[in-house]
Amino acid sequence: MAYILAAGILSPNAGLIFWITITFLLLLIVLRRFAWGPITQALEARERKIEESMARAEEALAEARKIQADNDRARREAEQEAQRILREAREAAERLRAEELEKTRTQLRQMQEQARAEIEREKQSALDTLRAEVAELAIRAAEKILQENLDPARQRRLVENFIDELPKN
Repeated sequence: MAYILAAGILSPNAGLIFWITITFLLLLIVLRRFAWGPITQALEARERKIEESMARAEEALAEARKIQADNDRARREAEQEAQRILREAREAAERLRAEELEKTRTQLRQMQEQARAEIEREKQSALDTLRAEVAELAIRAAEKILQENLDPARQRRLVENFIDELPKN
């Protein structure tokens, strides 16, 4: 009997095959309607979402690269502008220094000229004063000589006395 049972299980039974096929087909229909449809729809929706996310990520990456390029360009322009401003400031400072140096030199030349003119005036004044004093002395000496008609030795002594009497300034 064990052989019969074993042979019965393994032997093909047309009714059993029919019902198993019907059950399998019903299971496929139910699975298709209630499981595979929603699963495939969910998978398709997820795939679309992933594709959209990747497209947005690529757009964001492109935008970030564009912004980075703009920032690099703006940074280079700012550096160039800073260099230009610095160069202009140095040039302006150099011009100002040169102008101030020239002004100082001009003022020094004017002061030197004024000092020379003042020295020349003082010198001329001293010479005029000296000439006046020499003329006065000569007149006094001549007056003394004329007042006394003396011999040459006496005249010489008189002039020497007069010179001794002069102030020592």
